Amino acid sequence: MRIKHKDLDIPETEPFKFCQLDRSQYAAVLTEVVRTYSDGFVLSLNNQWGTGKTTFIKMWNVYLQTKEFKTIYFNAWENDFDNNPLVALMAELETLTKGDDSTFKALTQKAAVIGKNILPALIKAITAKYIDPGVFSDVLTSATEGATEILDEEIKAYSEKKKGLIEFRTELEKYVKENIEGKPLVLIIDELDRCRPNYAVQLLEQIKHFFNVPGIVFVLSIDKEQLGNAVKGVYGSEQLNSDEYLRRFIDIEFVLPDPEKGKFTKYLYNYYEFGKYFTAEERKKYRRDGNDSESLLEFAILLFDNVKINLRQQEKVFAHARIALNSFGHNQRLFPILFIFLIFVRDFQPKFYKRLVDRKDSPQTIINELKAILPANLLSERPRAFQFLEALLVLFYNNYYQEIEYSSKIMDRNEDGKNILLIEPIFDPSPDRGNFISILEHYNHFNGGEIKLSYFLNKVSLMSNFIVNMTDDTP
Repeated sequence: MRIKHKDLDIPETEPFKFCQLDRSQYAAVLTEVVRTYSDGFVLSLNNQWGTGKTTFIKMWNVYLQTKEFKTIYFNAWENDFDNNPLVALMAELETLTKGDDSTFKALTQKAAVIGKNILPALIKAITAKYIDPGVFSDVLTSATEGATEILDEEIKAYSEKKKGLIEFRTELEKYVKENIEGKPLVLIIDELDRCRPNYAVQLLEQIKHFFNVPGIVFVLSIDKEQLGNAVKGVYGSEQLNSDEYLRRFIDIEFVLPDPEKGKFTKYLYNYYEFGKYFTAEERKKYRRDGNDSESLLEFAILLFDNVKINLRQQEKVFAHARIALNSFGHNQRLFPILFIFLIFVRDFQPKFYKRLVDRKDSPQTIINELKAILPANLLSERPRAFQFLEALLVLFYNNYYQEIEYSSKIMDRNEDGKNILLIEPIFDPSPDRGNFISILEHYNHFNGGEIKLSYFLNKVSLMSNFIVNMTDDTP
């Protein structure tokens, strides 16, 4: 059984073979853009964390290679241990060298000039020139003279650096033309928004000032909002217009469209082999509901789509759910809608989950909190599934809550002997709450009237086995 999602295999001849989101079409479009504007530009792939940017970028990188483009994939996050991005980028460029490396050697010589720290702090320079360690020199009388000398040196160094920058670009353009065989070099910068803010900004600045030459296409895989926050942090101003700042570097912006509803969820369901649990011969002997498998998948799709969690977050829910599923015996009820919902709130609504565990709130308070978690449009879009969720949650929570509040009730009988609600549900807008009552009656009398929410919470928290062992070992 899998408990961790591994990186997808990317075959060299068919890079999108195992793509689960039908994204090869976007690679074809972007490749045509690169081919059309071969003189060079900066493209940003702007999507939030967890939407599959890196997987797409890696697949597109191989796809470009199948179309005979020279590419470099550079993970900024893995390289930010070094203070100067120029060194790392030059190391990546060297991999393109074919045969004679004289051009690259010339390029590195120019890079050495512009890479020097030629603007030392004034006090550091004065100390180095006029203060002998252990001897206090007459710095005050020499300060004016020393500052003038340093300024002259810095002006000279600046002129050398400016000249060196022009020469570096010239050599870089020459090097690129010699090694890319008529097509632009595609240099992909990934994880830029995850590395150290000062490194990210320095890398952007070097791309703009050092590497902006014909024949290089830069692809920045970023979460623009997070990168904007890094820029504000580096410049120490929340008032900085980070969008305008980034616009200085980015020529074209592309956003990967959301995948088809439920497609990735179905893939995760199969990847984590939920079917093996539901179709196990032992479970077939005991299960009362034949549609547990379908219920779990359908509700997960509905839930994920409405609460808008990203692909990586969906993966986290399913990985956790698959582990927790093993704590259910083959003869135990699962109630898949409630089960997957509890996994979700444990991971992404921890305050609400803690309230369920602590059972200090009344059932009505829990309902009110539920309303804050789930979108209001569910009342009109798909109320039935969420009526079941709400009814099961309230019923089992009240059974759990009664251990400390014996008199707590969610339903009673009127003078005519009919059941009436003592709570106000959110997913049954009918005047008599008939649907909600019928669900409660069904589960209360036939399927789960004595089940407490702790039955699920212990399993979701991966504690059920430990609790059983502790009980068995108690004298």
